[in-house]
Amino acid sequence: MHWSTDNGRFMIQLTKINGHQITLNPDLIEFVEETPDTVITLTNNDKIIVKDRMAEIIDKVVRYRRMVAGLVEAEYERQLAKG
Repeated sequence: MHWSTDNGRFMIQLTKINGHQITLNPDLIEFVEETPDTVITLTNNDKIIVKDRMAEIIDKVVRYRRMVAGLVEAEYERQLAKG
């Protein structure tokens, strides 16, 4: 999986309908629908049409969340080890 960063925050990579690659903070996703194009509605009500299918986006978001949880756990363990 390709990850991009913006000031240290990880984002998922998607392909817009016109073929341009974008990175998106998955925390901004309100919902995803296939109509048949995949439309992502953001928390600010902006809409993005992408080539990625809904199942692929869900998979990317789940992997993103697992990665973030792993980073938090690793930092917690590092802080415990420091004393």
